[in-house]
This record gives sequence, structure tokens and C-alpha cells, in this order.
Amino acid sequence: MADQASPVSNAAPRARDGEPLRLMAVHAHPDDESSKGAATMARYAAEGVEVLVVTCTGGERGDILNPSFGEAPESPEAMAALRRAEMAAAAASLGVEQEWLGFVDSGLPQGDPLPPLPPECFALVPLEEASAPLVELMRTFRPHVVTTYDPSGGYPHPDHIKCHQISAEAFAAAGDPERYRRDGGADAWTPLKMYYNHDFSMQRIRTVHEACLAAEIESPFGAWVERREAQEIPEREVTTRIDVVGHFAARDGALRAHATQIDPDGFFFAVPRDLEAEIWPWEEYELAESRVGDVVPVDGYERDLFAGIRGDER
Repeated sequence: MADQASPVSNAAPRARDGEPLRLMAVHAHPDDESSKGAATMARYAAEGVEVLVVTCTGGERGDILNPSFGEAPESPEAMAALRRAEMAAAAASLGVEQEWLGFVDSGLPQGDPLPPLPPECFALVPLEEASAPLVELMRTFRPHVVTTYDPSGGYPHPDHIKCHQISAEAFAAAGDPERYRRDGGADAWTPLKMYYNHDFSMQRIRTVHEACLAAEIESPFGAWVERREAQEIPEREVTTRIDVVGHFAARDGALRAHATQIDPDGFFFAVPRDLEAEIWPWEEYELAESRVGDVVPVDGYERDLFAGIRGDER
């Protein structure tokens, strides 16, 4: 199946309140947005939805994960500058806007026992202090829908867990004018739905793995299947599937833009795109909170993050 992007609509889709539809995706580090929900953002941006990626940290403590990259930057400041440039290229590939919250990457602690986190890193910032700039950004951008991570962070990186915490706090507080009051700040705004990204559900991993084996293609997910089954990691509910066929190229371009983190010959590109489009044409989400009431599912799933919000719904 060819990967052809959907045409851009001349008329921006609108919510029932008459406002242009707006989507905010909150992520811990630059590159997270390209591996979690990227094709969804590209799809909505192509449809005329206003899409904003919020990046909590600069990724200063990220390792070089691409073996073909070359020498690592000499300092955290140099790494942060490089990752800012990568983030700009990724946002351009997806067709979205992007903002930084300005916190410092906590790094991923390793060892037993785990070492202490670095002073003044994102994970150690008190909740209200860390949430305040996100509350202000929600009030300024005025998203109808917010996406982020589940309470586990998706995996136990301290920045991912903190990203969930501030997203949940901001979603709850942004509409309350008595909370996070700031002279000259934007008026209160109440986002309507919050979703958790679930791009690596066990069902997806197993489905793609089995399809690769059937097609006699080396599966990138063999070790994942064994590890997840051995660890008995509980699966969270998937409520929503967004069809993103036609937007794989934008997602892949965003991934490649993060050259410090993504191997262009590696894991993310191991499954042929025609096969992916045939067996797993979705990105998945869990509806965490909704202020719009129940939405009638299609084959058991929501098919639109803006279901119950669009002004043209009947």
C-alpha cells in the first residue's frame, strides 16, 4: 500500500464552541514525540488541526543511541543545542508547532541500588513548580485534547513519570481561575479530553511479530514478546485507534531527524511499511479523562481523538 499523505483541507476543522480544533502532545524529551503518536499528529496537522508538541526537558543527558552518528557532543549544553536542532527538524516533518518547558533532563538511573538523581533535574522539581509553565501553556494554546503518558510513564524513566504527573495536574487545573493564578497570565481554559499514548501495546507487538515471521522477515519484536511475557507487565486498556496510513513518511522523517537517538537502519524501520499498513494501520490510545460524555465506538474503539468535540458531528 502506498504511503500517500492526506490532502490538507482549506477549512480548518472546528469544535462545537466554534474554535479551531487544537491538540497538545506533552512529552518528556526531544525524540519522544516521534516514537509515540507521531503519525497521529501528522494526520491531524494535515487535516488543518492546530497541533502543539510540548517538550519538558532538553534531553541533555541522553546517550548517543545511533551507532553511525559519530562523536558525542562534549558537554550537556552542546547536546541540548544539538537536540534542539533535531527537534525543529522533526516538528517540520510532522507539520506541527513545538514549545520547550525548559527543565533539565534527569537521565535514566542505572544500577542496583539506583544512584540518586542529579540535583535540580526535572524529576526533582516540586509538582506545582513543574506544572505551572504547562498550565500557562494550556491556557495560551487552548487545546481541546491533550495526549501524554500513563502513570507508569510507559516505562520507568523518572522524566516520563514526571511528565504524566504535570500533564494530569495541568489538565485538572488549567480551567480553574483560582489555581495557578499569575498576573498577566492567560485566562483559564478547560481542555476536554486527555489520552495516554499506547504505541507499544502487547497486542501490537505480538501482531507485528507474528506477521513478520509469517512473511519470513526478521522480527524486531521477538525479544520484546519474550521479555514482556516473562515480566508479566499488566496491559492498560486501549480505547482508541487512529488510522494513520498515509502518514508513515512524516513519522519516519521525524524519527530520522533525531540522529543522536535513532539508528536509520535500526529497530524503528525494520518492518516494511506496506506490511505495517496492512496489519497495523493505527496508533493507539487510552482515554484517561473526558468532559464530553460517552462516544459511540466503531468496532469497539473510538476512531477520532476529537470525537464528541467536533462541530460537524451529528
